[in-house]
Amino acid sequence: EVQVVESGGGTVQVGGSLRLSCTASGFTLNGYAMAWFRQAPGKEREWVSCISWSGGTTFYAESVKGRFTISRDNAKDTLYLNMNTLKPEDTAMYYCAAARRRWALPGMSAEGYTYWGQGTQVTVSS
Repeated sequence: EVQVVESGGGTVQVGGSLRLSCTASGFTLNGYAMAWFRQAPGKEREWVSCISWSGGTTFYAESVKGRFTISRDNAKDTLYLNMNTLKPEDTAMYYCAAARRRWALPGMSAEGYTYWGQGTQVTVSS
């Protein structure tokens, strides 16, 4: 059974930092573009960032550019999202997802991804 698991969420004050991690079982992240999405209560799911299978190409939503950094350690089969200077509007459930096809380019559409985790909650308090 394929499982994707996010971790590292929590409650942090405005301006604080968190590091999210994403691992998988029954499946290797190697060779797959990966992405982070988030969904706040009452809002639609929002793309946050994505990274190529090699880690050499990254993209960010304008709302997080300059504050968040996506990275991956293929040796550890792990995806990360470093979040700095957090704002109350960053409060959401964060999900990682793997691209549907191996070696595919990273994209912003959720339809291009499969193997979603259960999410990890990030709460930024003011």
